[in-house]
Amino acid sequence: MSIIIILYFTNIYAGCNDFQPEITLTDLLAKRKSLHLALRAQKLQNEQLKSRLNRSAALANIGTISAMIAHEINNILTPMGTYAELAANNPQDSELTRKALGKVVIGCRRAGDILDSMLKMASGQTQPKQPCNIAETLELVMDCLARDFSKDSITVKFEVPLDLTVSAVPVQLQQLFMNIILNAREAMLGSGGRLVVKAWRDTANVIIEFADTGCGIKPENIDRIFEPFFTTKSVGDGHSRNGTGLGLAFCKEVAAAHGGSITVNSQYGFGTTFCITLPAQPQ
Repeated sequence: MSIIIILYFTNIYAGCNDFQPEITLTDLLAKRKSLHLALRAQKLQNEQLKSRLNRSAALANIGTISAMIAHEINNILTPMGTYAELAANNPQDSELTRKALGKVVIGCRRAGDILDSMLKMASGQTQPKQPCNIAETLELVMDCLARDFSKDSITVKFEVPLDLTVSAVPVQLQQLFMNIILNAREAMLGSGGRLVVKAWRDTANVIIEFADTGCGIKPENIDRIFEPFFTTKSVGDGHSRNGTGLGLAFCKEVAAAHGGSITVNSQYGFGTTFCITLPAQPQ
């Protein structure tokens, strides 16, 4: 009986397709070494890919910052050219020439300040902030634009308290306001309109609101307007120049660097309102 049982189970194991021979310790060590080498190769490959990605990101950042600098400098060069042309066309008017050339000198200094400020912002350097009066900053921006908005059938109204201040890098605050105002102007070119700038203090913050009656922003674009290089401006759409998609991206960077934010509300065909919130200067 015992012999029959042994033979029976021997036949079962012999006919089992899943039966595997016993794995030796040598086999296990060889497999472990193979896996270790594969993991090391995979880790090395991941590190190489990460290094390439970091270099690509650095190059992309350099490109973006370079484009932003060009965009902001262009905002200054345009009115400087207008003032220089005014002086060149009126050489007999010494007073007008003196004032125009004075504006050009101021523009040159501002261009240098903008370049220095943006390079520091790109490298992560801390820039000194100082009390900036909102009303005075807006007045300086309008003066630098060298364009009478009424010639484009655009009225501008300021409702800004004279004592409202924030802690900011002056040149960055000026460029922040300038980009919003230029966008509002371009949105109203050809049809005219109205820009109303309001500012007030709310607890620890200062809110500056820019509301225009321009063409507005399409609903499908509203969530993308702060993306670098995204633009809705093109030749033939009523804008004076092609958009780079960097003005609002710069505005967002500046607002965030000052501990604030920028939001937008728009109704296509009826106008757009940008709202900038910045920490107020302690009283």
